[in-house]
Amino acid sequence: MLQAAIAGFALGFSLILAIGAQNAFVLRQGLRGEHVLPVVLTCALSDAVLIVAGVAGFGVLVERFPAAVEIARWGGAAFLMVYGAMSFRAAWRGGEALATEGRERVPLAAALLTCLTLTWANPHVYLDTVVLLGGISAQYDPALAFGAGAVLSSFFFFFSLGFGARLLRPLFTSARAWQVLDVLVGLTMWAIAAKLVLA
Repeated sequence: MLQAAIAGFALGFSLILAIGAQNAFVLRQGLRGEHVLPVVLTCALSDAVLIVAGVAGFGVLVERFPAAVEIARWGGAAFLMVYGAMSFRAAWRGGEALATEGRERVPLAAALLTCLTLTWANPHVYLDTVVLLGGISAQYDPALAFGAGAVLSSFFFFFSLGFGARLLRPLFTSARAWQVLDVLVGLTMWAIAAKLVLA
């Protein structure tokens, strides 16, 4: 049982570690210190739902209805293109710095909506959590322990990223650093969108 849980944690962590739209958003919220707990909880709980669905056998359902993956692929690519363009626009406008007085805070509802969209409109999340983790979990006994390990890795990663981002805050008192981050986020979004379209 412990071996299955460790395997689930290791695989889940390795899949989520790659820089992606969701991770970039969580990092940004952590740097700004805005709604960090609700955002990381939303990400981790969303992953938990998908992992449990995969372990419970939902991966088979997705494989039987590939049209759902196609819809998510094109919708996700479109959303990422728009989000990337917004990041490039923010970089072009510049002027944002962590210590800026009177900076308008993003409303909680808007932050959670963006977080949910970046999570659920990304077809890779279904392939990683539902299909891949769900399929591999069948090789372990009990599969539930494997799934629990994967869920734990998601909570560990998002809480570390969101709350650990504050260690980088001194760097982001510079408006130039924010511009660089916005450009990197934009490039990441467009790269993922291109990968989705060309897949």
